[in-house]
Amino acid sequence: MARNIDKRILEIIFSEQKEELAARRGDKLCHRTEEKLIALKSPQAQVVIGVRRSGKSTLCYQALESAGVGYAYADFDDERLANISAEQLNDVLEVLYKVYGDFDCLFLDEIQNVEGWHLFVNRLLRKKIHIIVTGSNAKLLSGELATHLSGRAKEIHLFPFSFGEYCAMKDVDTKTMTTKAEAFRRAAFDDYMRGGGFPELLQISDSRTYVTDLTDNIIKRDIEQRNQISYKAAFEQLAQHLLNVSPAQVVVSNLSDAFHIKSEHTIKNYIQYLKQSFLLIGIQKYAQKSRVRLTQEKVYAVDVAMMNNRENAFAGENLGWRLETIVLIELQRRCKASGRDVYYLNERSGECDFVVCEGDTVVQAIQVSYDISSPKTRNREIAGLLLANKLTKCTNLLLLTDHEYDDIEHKGLKIAIRPVYAWCVEED
Repeated sequence: MARNIDKRILEIIFSEQKEELAARRGDKLCHRTEEKLIALKSPQAQVVIGVRRSGKSTLCYQALESAGVGYAYADFDDERLANISAEQLNDVLEVLYKVYGDFDCLFLDEIQNVEGWHLFVNRLLRKKIHIIVTGSNAKLLSGELATHLSGRAKEIHLFPFSFGEYCAMKDVDTKTMTTKAEAFRRAAFDDYMRGGGFPELLQISDSRTYVTDLTDNIIKRDIEQRNQISYKAAFEQLAQHLLNVSPAQVVVSNLSDAFHIKSEHTIKNYIQYLKQSFLLIGIQKYAQKSRVRLTQEKVYAVDVAMMNNRENAFAGENLGWRLETIVLIELQRRCKASGRDVYYLNERSGECDFVVCEGDTVVQAIQVSYDISSPKTRNREIAGLLLANKLTKCTNLLLLTDHEYDDIEHKGLKIAIRPVYAWCVEED
């Protein structure tokens, strides 16, 4: 239920938040690729979305600090601001002017926690105030942006650290081509593949508790409360199951039977909620027919840390699945920036892990396999790339592995074989 908060309390809250922000100036921070996408002088609201704890606030902070602009900051994920009414956002603005003085930009963190926030932002945009907004729910941000801020918002998607960013934070050399530097990169990638890219995990020893708490927070607070889910136990079991088995193709009827949820429509809603909160990433099957793309989806965890580094996960350490997940997330990073799309290809005659499309043209086909030392495995992966070429006419064929590097020719087609740790830090 919405409530009003005394202005004196608001002043205390935002003064303390200002102090917390100032304290970060001594921290070692990683410059993210997405930082350059934030246009601080744009008349559009800059909206940074992504899973909780992926570094959205830090990204915006660095963009503002680097630009040297005057800005004010309000974090609505503060429990003291819980259920604050939209009508009181003008009081928030008044208090921020008192705390910060005049400012050019207003940074609103996790603003989706305030119902009706979009009307406030729209009014500020009309007053020529530059706005940066972060949020961890795609529906609440994208849906309201499309309805109320049409054409007046730019969406920037942030994932946990890429391998390149992980190396930057760990002071791992990604450029030098020596035996020693290569060995250090491979060792760092082994750690990254098991531990994942959530920024705070680089400083936390008890990663299992951290990931468990983060997952529970997303499931119970961001999804169950906001969507008023009735069958909480069944939903939680479904969510944990999909994280355990990811990457996996979604078969709604099987999930309905397994979790005793009669309505397949409910199952579809539950999966949509998990994607909207960025806990899962969904990619569609490559097909000309829209109905096939919409009904045959494959889901991945948003970070490999979510796959088995949780209490009672009961999931095995499948290195092949982890490698495939890292590749998919890196492709999502690159494709969201370039306006391309990622699909998976699956036919009766074979499959290819990923096809990258620009419009309706396939510009790259990618297979991922942890170890191709076995002739049977090697031939199967190459066959998947040949199938992709046959169906799409794409000749940019890439086979990603844990460590092998080669360029081969097969049936007149050139295939690049690269280790994922090297591919991840390639210059765009």
